[in-house]
Order: sequence, then C-alpha cells, then structure tokens
Amino acid sequence: QVQLVESGGGLVQAGGSLRLSCAASGSIFNFNLMGWYRQAPGKQRELVAIISNMASTDYADSVKGRFTISKQNAKNTMYLQMNSPKPEDTAVYYCNAKRYGSDPGDYWGQGTQVTVSS
Repeated sequence: QVQLVESGGGLVQAGGSLRLSCAASGSIFNFNLMGWYRQAPGKQRELVAIISNMASTDYADSVKGRFTISKQNAKNTMYLQMNSPKPEDTAVYYCNAKRYGSDPGDYWGQGTQVTVSS
C-alpha cells in the first residue's frame, strides 16, 4: 500500500510564496498521473495541478501563472510551488497519485492546511 505524506503547509501572506511537498513511501516512477487538489470549507474538492509520468503538466485556470507542479522521481517526491498566493487559495491541499493498467491504484495523502492572509 502506497502512502503519501504532504508537508510545507502553513500561514503565508498574500503575494508571498510557499512550497508544498508530497513524499511517497515507494517509487513514484510508475504512477501515470500525480496531482494536487484542494478543498476549502464548504466547497467541493477541486483539482489544482497535475503532472504525468512524462512530466507534462496542467493547471486550474485560477492558479495558472502562479503555481508550478513538479516532481523528483529519485526522491519519490512531488512539489507544488505556490507564488503570489491569494486569500482565495486558502484550503486543505491534498496530493494524489494514480496508476492505471493491470495493477491500478488511486492514493491520497492526509492533507496539509494552507492559509493565505490578506
């Protein structure tokens, strides 16, 4: 069973920066897709950014140009660099990893709180 552990959340001022990390208990090389999601109070969980096993990326329109998703296979870690965060980015951020094919899997971390002050 793969475990994902997020870290790096906390309180940040609007316009500052923050980097979230998602460390996997095993190799991330075989995950087809990894991503960051977030859930604000009273709202549904939403996709923030995704990265494929070929390192192609995609972002929610609300974070394009401000957030950057990346990963280091050698460290089994995925990152989310959050630049110029806004108060509306306040949420619990979750990492996710998906594996397709003959041994499918869909794994979630426990979440890390990000609070952006104005």
